[in-house]
Amino acid sequence: MSQDCVESASSSVDTVREGDMSKRGIKRKASADVEGPSRKKSLDPRESNQDLSVDAQRARFNAKYKQLNQLGQGGCGSVFAGSRKSDGLQVAIKHIPKAKVLCTQTEANGNQLSVEVAIMLKLAETSGPLGTSASISLLDWYDLEQELILVLERPIPAQDLYDYIEVNGGSLSEDEAKIILKQLVDAVKELENNSIFHRDIKVENILIETGSDVPHIRLIDFGLSCFVNRDSSYRVFYGTTDHIPPEWYSSSFYSAGPTTVWQLGVVLYESLHKEMFETKRFLRKKLKISTELSQNLCDFLRMCLSIAPEERPTLEQLQLHPWLR
Repeated sequence: MSQDCVESASSSVDTVREGDMSKRGIKRKASADVEGPSRKKSLDPRESNQDLSVDAQRARFNAKYKQLNQLGQGGCGSVFAGSRKSDGLQVAIKHIPKAKVLCTQTEANGNQLSVEVAIMLKLAETSGPLGTSASISLLDWYDLEQELILVLERPIPAQDLYDYIEVNGGSLSEDEAKIILKQLVDAVKELENNSIFHRDIKVENILIETGSDVPHIRLIDFGLSCFVNRDSSYRVFYGTTDHIPPEWYSSSFYSAGPTTVWQLGVVLYESLHKEMFETKRFLRKKLKISTELSQNLCDFLRMCLSIAPEERPTLEQLQLHPWLR
């Protein structure tokens, strides 16, 4: 199976077009006013609808799901609340215009498959029952002539980390930030083990399930993600421009591991400080790490936000850091 992107190069360097596809302020909001999702096993999303005509796929979607209010809209598509008619399972329905599908996989049978779908199918191979994986599950998908429709798991009650921080006064306690970051580091390490680079880890793309005493994180929005080789590097940035790693500005190259660690640092910074992070402001020393944080936390955050990518720890090293132990 091969992976092709717009303007793809012959090397492992990604040259797809830059885009503000995940601008700050355009974020997916999860509803928090309905009962939690059914744990009833869903249909295997690998049972593709692609063998059906477009009209048959659309009819099948309409027969199986009820689409409700819009939850959010970004550069890659729109997301709606919905429910599965057979059992009332609450879902999120993502509509992606075909023009926004910048990366595809060529399957063994020659079919073109969205990389977002391919990645979520890959994760489905290793995840447990619905609701147990850190990454949101793909339940169903439809490849229509003008758009893709993805039917996704929708944890309820939940809200994204951006809103969760806001309702908690604009910053989290160190203990709560530790609970969230420990889960997040483990989640992105699982992605790395599956050769997946999310590219846009940020507070807007992390859901917090709020139905228990301890917050539980879920990763969403794999629309900018890609499969990587160990030595893959990239020279056109995909993601939130405020969070571009410093090496892209200095050398026009970045790679998956150090960039993911940088983004973890951005999430932690925004969880603990009552201001949003911007790489350019940080490089100009306009943003500073609070001196009121514990020594271990400061060390963890400074390591993640090291300017030189080679000085950032690996995800394995972060898992062993004293602050998370």
